[in-house]
Amino acid sequence: MAENVIIIGSGPAGLTAAIYAARDDFNPLVIEGMNAGGQLLLTTMVENFPGFVDGILGPALMDQMHRQAEKFGARFVREDVTGVDFSSQPYKVKTAGDSYETNAIIIATGASAKWLGIPSEAKFIGRGVSTCATCDAAFFKGKNVIVVGGGDTAMEDSMFLTKFANSVTIVHRRNEFRASKIMQERALSNPKIKTMMNSVVEEILGDKKVSGVKIRNIQTNEISEMALDGVFVAIGYTPNTKFLEGKLELDANGYIVTKEEVKTSLPGVFVAGDVADHIYRQAVTASASGTKAALELRAYLQNKG
Repeated sequence: MAENVIIIGSGPAGLTAAIYAARDDFNPLVIEGMNAGGQLLLTTMVENFPGFVDGILGPALMDQMHRQAEKFGARFVREDVTGVDFSSQPYKVKTAGDSYETNAIIIATGASAKWLGIPSEAKFIGRGVSTCATCDAAFFKGKNVIVVGGGDTAMEDSMFLTKFANSVTIVHRRNEFRASKIMQERALSNPKIKTMMNSVVEEILGDKKVSGVKIRNIQTNEISEMALDGVFVAIGYTPNTKFLEGKLELDANGYIVTKEEVKTSLPGVFVAGDVADHIYRQAVTASASGTKAALELRAYLQNKG
């Protein structure tokens, strides 16, 4: 027997959709993935999610949303989706250990931040290393930070950080930025922002939190140390859509193409969160799109009878 609803993903978008679908008595099955919880599991204190005056730890927020969805009847499977078949209804979803059929799907697999890939990086995630300036800038008031990257995101993050940080240095591996001209002009005209071109971060230094970095000039191979408090990685995101290639319309960067906000080109297939959002990437906007996807799903199933 086909499931009423399968939700793929368990970050803020997927769990919000699960709460709504469960309260509507659709008994949703959430295939949450082996790395359940999304990007918020990599954060410490979250202070910009409504309802938590004193903030809440990212993992704690995800745990509360998970338990809320379970309370209303959502069921969870801790596996990754390995494939889908959208050629006919009911749709088919495959994991490593099982296969399922469903009348409707919400895809909320999110996007993964690209990291520098150096050994010392993982040690300091949430302790001075971040991929979200909007989330974490306030923790660096009066501090010195670097932003690694050369695109529009790096420029935007750098400008936002200047509202809090004492100084921001953009570290870029090339001799020119990829960012649009207007974004470069805005960022580089800010007196708090400096640049280090032809440079890469070799090592992040510190004990319990970041205290500095080793930076290598790729032209001279000279290594220098810089004392600082934060490293913001802004080299892009990869949407988690590998399993959808050839199955659903994706844009050139791999994000799901949507129409009317959360609908896709296929009936009964909806999308929520960062898997289709390459602009805002916030927990609260992901939750909002999870709500929209669940409401569209309800209308679809009711019309289908």
